[in-house]
Amino acid sequence: MFAKETYIARRAKLKQTIGSGLLLFLGNDESGMNYADNTYHFRQDSTFLYFFGLPYAGLSAIIDIDNNREIIFGDELTIDAIVWMGTQPTLKEKSEAAGITEVRPFNEIEAYLKNAQQKGQPVHYLPTYRAEHQIKLFQWLGVVPGAEKPSVPFIMGVVNQRNYKSEEEIAEIEKACIVTADMHLAAMRTVRPGIRECEVAAAVAEVAYANNYELSFPIIATINGQTLHNHDHSNMIKSGDMLLLDAGAETEMGYAGDMSSTIPADSKFTTRQREIYDIQVASHEAAVAALRPGVPFVDVYELSCKVIMEGLKDLGFVKGDPMEAVKAGAHAMFMPCGLGHMMGLDVHDMENLGEVYVGYDGQPKSTEFGRKSLRLGRKLEPGFVLTIEPGVYFIPELMDLWRSQNKFTEFINYEKLFTYKDFSGIRNEEDYLITENGARLLGKKIPIHAEDVEALR
Repeated sequence: MFAKETYIARRAKLKQTIGSGLLLFLGNDESGMNYADNTYHFRQDSTFLYFFGLPYAGLSAIIDIDNNREIIFGDELTIDAIVWMGTQPTLKEKSEAAGITEVRPFNEIEAYLKNAQQKGQPVHYLPTYRAEHQIKLFQWLGVVPGAEKPSVPFIMGVVNQRNYKSEEEIAEIEKACIVTADMHLAAMRTVRPGIRECEVAAAVAEVAYANNYELSFPIIATINGQTLHNHDHSNMIKSGDMLLLDAGAETEMGYAGDMSSTIPADSKFTTRQREIYDIQVASHEAAVAALRPGVPFVDVYELSCKVIMEGLKDLGFVKGDPMEAVKAGAHAMFMPCGLGHMMGLDVHDMENLGEVYVGYDGQPKSTEFGRKSLRLGRKLEPGFVLTIEPGVYFIPELMDLWRSQNKFTEFINYEKLFTYKDFSGIRNEEDYLITENGARLLGKKIPIHAEDVEALR
């Protein structure tokens, strides 16, 4: 945890922003994998962590702005729990570390909330992402699952604090990024023909766990890089393959790193691989060079797509004006995803609160294929932490669909494209902090240029 003064200040700022009412923070519970006592790794809700810092199951909290009360609701460990879990501080001692002096039994939260409702006090809550949260809202507030009405002022209040990373947060994120870079360096030294993807994933995970860190998301280590989020690790790596690795570390305090690499199975990229790989790198570096306060991230996205389309035009995949192709949406054949996302306590920071608030400052998102997957589009500001991860993908099913629809035939050379149905996909990714004058790479630099990757093979 940070010093208790950090959490006190965060809550004070939120109370000032919201002004009145009652703020409900739903902590997470243990979740059984296949029976109650065999649980998934516990991870506290990130907004609960941000304002209270307590990484323990079975807690919820209330900030009663109108009555100037901040309360943690939870139960002290029984002797049975201590036998299995070992000695721990009391809940009161844990809560005092976050600057909270009022602790009440968990079963009292329902009466507190219903009393507030009876008095007509507004009860603000955030969007749910777990069934247990929905059940609690139904039990405590009578909100039918699926009919939740999260508080937009509460959402925006949280977003407008968590989007701007403090110096102590940046230092914590940087720790995650350093270990994340080491995870990718380990993969570059491990990949070779004749081993399975799972062996690479194991080497990557070992680096995180050796630092007492968790994974910030399930590892993607695949020779089928055309599948954007592919968590299968069963394939054998063969000569001529490329392995796409997307992996990150999470510190003990819950802050994330997130990087991607594309690694040739052999000691060098093939000519065909190198041509596409260099296009991805050019797109990546153009995006990084454009990062600075005041620039709409959607403009950086379009620039990165334009560079991809220019490179593919030189190789005969694309025709016509590259920027016109981007404006029309033809680029989504090769880059059907976004360019990056906010990162912090969540690897996709605050995704559960809604991308329209986090990444677009409340403005509507595009519904166009490709652009709708852009998680961040707003103007960049100092303190934002984000990823840069353009990709070039050859997705056979998308090729078949668009060709059958005669889609974007003025921009796409399908005859050439179909000769690359077996190519897979390429992505590299880094994490950046927006500064007063530009952007700063977080963590250590991992090789991106083809010759630097090959030097580690």
